[in-house]
Order: sequence, then structure tokens, then C-alpha cells
Amino acid sequence: MIATLLTFSFAALLLTLTPGLDTALILRTSIAEGRKKGFMAALGINTGCYIWGAIVALGLGALLAASQVAYDCLKWVGAAYLLWLAIKLVLARPQPLAIDSTNSQSTTTNWFLRGCLGNVLNPKIGIFYVSFLPQFIPVGQSPMIWTFLLVSIHVVIGTLWSTVLINVAAKASGYLRQPNIIQWMNRVTAGVFVLFAAKLAFSSR
Repeated sequence: MIATLLTFSFAALLLTLTPGLDTALILRTSIAEGRKKGFMAALGINTGCYIWGAIVALGLGALLAASQVAYDCLKWVGAAYLLWLAIKLVLARPQPLAIDSTNSQSTTTNWFLRGCLGNVLNPKIGIFYVSFLPQFIPVGQSPMIWTFLLVSIHVVIGTLWSTVLINVAAKASGYLRQPNIIQWMNRVTAGVFVLFAAKLAFSSR
């Protein structure tokens, strides 16, 4: 069991370190809006992982893996959500931000919810969990307990990496929190979201 957990931890580490949508969201949020909002986005992403873990543990993930219709519905909703986020970022009119991370310029933005939805509406995460997690569940052990154990390992690794990203971004934020730079970051992040939306929309299982 120890060897199994170590192998999974290494695989989860490689997955976490691979740059993607979550990395872009956390970096942009931390630089533009401070550590607190960055951690809220990371917490939302972690919650999304647990939701997918629950779906897999309850057997619903098998439906996603087996049904093309279910997969297509979820991927189109996810792509539409990413496009909506991109449009919001492009249309945003950033103001100068204080260095103090307690600044509450964007208190109306729920970054926890955005991070969570971005994860839950990505069927690739579900397919990954459905196909990957069962390989590390020992024979004769509870699938539900082991699924949540493995997801928790993934979340812990993700939290540690998010903490590194958030602190590095927050330290650089003093030089980057100018309206023109924030607007540039918003557009770059929006472009990343559009690319991921297109990749998701044209993806297959």
C-alpha cells in the first residue's frame, strides 16, 4: 500500500506541475487581487477535485466515461463557461490596486465559485479520475475510502503548489498592480481561457 501511495503521489505531482487552466487562474487572481483571492480560487479548485472524487466513488463517473452524450453536454457547458470568464476579463476596467492585500476592489467576484466551476465543468478531470484512480485502489479495499484518500493526496499536493504560486505572484504584485498591466494580464488570461475552451470543445474521450 505504501508503494501504491508513493507511486500515485508522484503521478499526481507531475499532473499538478503541468501548467494549465488552474495555474493561469491562480496566478492572475493572486497578482491582480492579492493572496486572499488567490487562495479562494485555489480552494474552489480543490473543492472541485473532491466533487469529482465523490462522483467517481458513487459510480456516476462511469456514466461520463461510457456515454458520449453525457460527455458532450458537460464539455460544451464547460467551454461556454470558460468563454464567459474570458469575456468578463476582457471587459473588466481595472483600477490601481493598493499593495495591501486587504484591498477589496473586487469583492463582488466569487473566486471560490469560479475555481470550483472551472474544475467541475471540465470533463477531462472526470475522465482522468475515472481511468486513473481505480488503478491505485488495492484489491479488497473500500473503493470509496481509497478514492477520497487518493483525491486528498492530489489536493494536498495541489495546495502546496498553489501556495508557492500565490506567494511568488503576491511578491511580484507590487510591480504589476497597475491598471495597464492588469488589463494586459486579463487579456492574456482571457486568451488562455479561450484556447482551453476551444481545446475542450473539440476534444474527445
